[in-house]
Amino acid sequence: MLTILGFAMIATFLVLIMTKKMSPIAALVLIPALFCVAVGKGAHLGDYVIDGVSSLAPTAAMLMFAIVYFGVMIDVGLFDPVVRAILRFCKADPMRVVVGTAVLAAIVSLDGDGSTTFMITVSAMYPLYKRLGMSLVVMTGVAAMANGVMNTVPWGGPTARAATALKLDAADIFVPMIPALLVGLLGVLGLAYVLGLRERRRLGALRIEDEESVGAKEAVLVGAGAAAGPARRRKRPVGGGTDHVDRVDGGDDDEDLLKGLDPDRPTLRPRLYWFNALLTGVLLTAMILELLPIPVLFLLGAALALSVNYPRLPDQKARIAAHADNVLNVSGMVFAAAVFTGVLQGTGMVDHMAGWLVDTVPEGLGPHMALVTGVLSLPLTYFMSNDGFYFGVLPVLAEAGAAHGVTPLEMARASLVGQPLHMSSPLVPAVYVLVGMARVEFGDHTRFVVKWAALTCLLILAAGILFGTI
Repeated sequence: MLTILGFAMIATFLVLIMTKKMSPIAALVLIPALFCVAVGKGAHLGDYVIDGVSSLAPTAAMLMFAIVYFGVMIDVGLFDPVVRAILRFCKADPMRVVVGTAVLAAIVSLDGDGSTTFMITVSAMYPLYKRLGMSLVVMTGVAAMANGVMNTVPWGGPTARAATALKLDAADIFVPMIPALLVGLLGVLGLAYVLGLRERRRLGALRIEDEESVGAKEAVLVGAGAAAGPARRRKRPVGGGTDHVDRVDGGDDDEDLLKGLDPDRPTLRPRLYWFNALLTGVLLTAMILELLPIPVLFLLGAALALSVNYPRLPDQKARIAAHADNVLNVSGMVFAAAVFTGVLQGTGMVDHMAGWLVDTVPEGLGPHMALVTGVLSLPLTYFMSNDGFYFGVLPVLAEAGAAHGVTPLEMARASLVGQPLHMSSPLVPAVYVLVGMARVEFGDHTRFVVKWAALTCLLILAAGILFGTI
């Protein structure tokens, strides 16, 4: 019964948010509360919620101060050179913009933190998507998938969890998987290229004067590639060849487009550029080396960044107020997700669901448990936390595989396959940073990304089998 109710709760939540019948925060709170009562454990709802909030409170604190920190860095102009470099590469070509999004997200993901990756990627690319009237779910989807592939680095979390759960060396898990993961990353770049071509056909490149009519709509175009945009465009050959793309026809306006962020905003602190760059480098290095807990690092970093860049108290209050919407949206979503995870785990639903999935594996598939684990990692890491999957389910699967001669290393590598889909799970706090900063509805993001992320996961699994690492 708990198994059925667990799947019913998840399905109800997804249907409601994807059809926009409820907001994600309301659905994350009310749906699990109702199902908690339905299983006869309503009296324990308070305990489950407090347990969930306690487990996610450090994450919420980290996100709050990380948003303030990177918001201040954007305000002071730290990322302006990066934005200008990316925009020069992308120019006014939607295909280049989408590919640039994937490349930027993959590079920034090397720090191992999804929230940081999404904040930097969205901050850099959002102005260009807005100006060209491009689909914002294309940006969030491509960024999430690129980060999901790169999230498998040993310091990113999943590989370390798999190594700990099965008592293995993280390097032994990760290094042989590099070729398969590179195939997955190439798949994301290929998808970005295709989606970019669809956006190019739909929009071409807009005149800057059309920004008011198109960019200001802030529309989330789930059906990218559906219809032509209203902007006036003209054709020019790309690279002297026969391929054509619509180009901006505006003279000096091209330079305005390449600025991305307002170069004259009063929050800039050009004289403190190298201080801010050094502070950010030290912060990210300390985070990778785990010198202090990440929430503490961002708390200290935000306080220092505010104090040095804006020594006057009114200026500090103004910067905090400027980013209050993002902080409230993201932290509120995390605490709402704590209700969902608390009920799932407290009532035992997640354990029964995992046990049912393991028990349904036919005996004849025993010798192929690595393949089974790779396939199961898609739904399991989407519907539960990485901790729940790697510490609760993977050891059971590994034990079943060992009985049929499948090594723990193969099982651990296969367990990484689902990460591109996991990064868009409603139980991953970082995804709320992504959709919140991009002003995209979570349901729109989910409806767009799930199919492409699942395809990327299967591509990694196939490559792992082909290379003999799974």
